[in-house]
This record gives sequence, C-alpha cells and structure tokens, in this order.
Amino acid sequence: MSRLDWLTARPIAHRGYHDRASGRIENTLAAAAAAVERGFAIECDLQITADGEVVVFHDDTLDRLTESTGRIDRTSLVDIRKARFRDGDARVPTLEDLLDLVDGRVPLVIELKSRWNGDRRLEQVVAGILAAYSGPMAVMSFDPASMVAMRRLAPELARGMTADHFPAGDWPMLSWPVRFASRNLLSAPFVLPSFVAYGVKALPASAPLALRHFFRRPLLTRTVRTAADLVVARRWADQIIFEGFDPDAA
Repeated sequence: MSRLDWLTARPIAHRGYHDRASGRIENTLAAAAAAVERGFAIECDLQITADGEVVVFHDDTLDRLTESTGRIDRTSLVDIRKARFRDGDARVPTLEDLLDLVDGRVPLVIELKSRWNGDRRLEQVVAGILAAYSGPMAVMSFDPASMVAMRRLAPELARGMTADHFPAGDWPMLSWPVRFASRNLLSAPFVLPSFVAYGVKALPASAPLALRHFFRRPLLTRTVRTAADLVVARRWADQIIFEGFDPDAA
C-alpha cells in the first residue's frame, strides 16, 4: 500500500465543505466540521498576519468575505479575530484552531498562499506548527519556491505542486517565463513533489500526466464544480478537490 493512499481515498472539500447559504463560510471551522462529518478530506488556505500568526483564509484581503477591510499580512491577529463575516457568525480561525478541530479524523491538504516575493516566514511558522500534528496532512503551493522551502524545513511532510494554465490575466505579477515554467512544472526536480494538484480546466496536460504515469505521483484536480468537470477529473486524475455539490451523490 502506498504511503499516500490516504491522499486519494476520499474527495477533498475545497476550503472545507462550505455552503454560504447555510452559513458555512469557506475556510471556517463550520466548513471544516461539515467535511469531517461527511468523511471528506479538507483543502484549506493559509496566510500570515502582520504579527507572524497563521490564519486559515484564502484572500489577500478581508474585504470580500467580511465587514472589515485590509490586507491580511498588514493586520494583526487580534484585529482579524474581530472581523465579522458577511454571512454567518464565524470568525477567521488560526491553523491551530483547525488542527484542534480536525484532530486527525480526515486528511488536510494545506495550500500556502505565496506573494512570490521570496518571503518564507509563512513556511517557517507552518513547519513548526505542523511538526506537533500527527494526523494525515500535506502542503502545497502555486509557488514552487514555497515547496522548496518546505522540503528543507519539513522533509518528511508530503508536499505538492499546484498549477494550471497560468493565464496572464489571472497572474499579472508573474512574467511569461515564470508562468511557462509553472504551467509545465519545470521546478519539479527542485521540489521533488509527492503529488500534483492541477486545474481541471487545464487537463489533459503533459506535465502532470507525465509525473502521474512515469513517476507515480498522485494527481489531484481542482476545482471541480460541474458535471463536465467531474467527467474530466474521472478521466485524468486520481482524486478531486471539489465545491458546490456532494460528490458522493454525483
């Protein structure tokens, strides 16, 4: 049995099993608890605060989801804790809050949000926190340098490369050569990834399929939202990162 069988055993709930209409906001403890109840693995996002704490939150700013404003990396944890979501009564959790809730009951697939500027404080803090956690977990990032850092800081931890087509409109901070290299996973020899998480709209693609078939690296695909996405995922990938539907009923 592969040491990463747990990674592909069950569908992975994107930002938790969230449903805004029901008050379960993405990346909150309510969304995580719903995933645990259903036995889904949990994908989540990590950001570092102005005072060096790690919170579970996707966006660079508080603006879209909460009644507060401001960049996460320029806001203290105390002020982030005060932010009220526009829907529901949850608060932004820390990584420690999430780990305490999940407690090893389902796998965690943790995306480290990079600003592509060489700042590796997030990786350093995350590696220290995860060292005390014994449940099944993996880290991943769109930024290969983030995973190179995690290879050094936590070499035993499963790490993945996240990628898609990297269209210029979605990644204006990246040059064409960087987008080309990222799309084609050219940093894989430096990352030595345990798995790949590739955009479902970008499949099939040569680089992730080569890693899957020739190097036996599991291929996750994200973010699966529609029946058409699910057809593609079942054809090319080992497991889905999904949102907006119940994959057990699909």
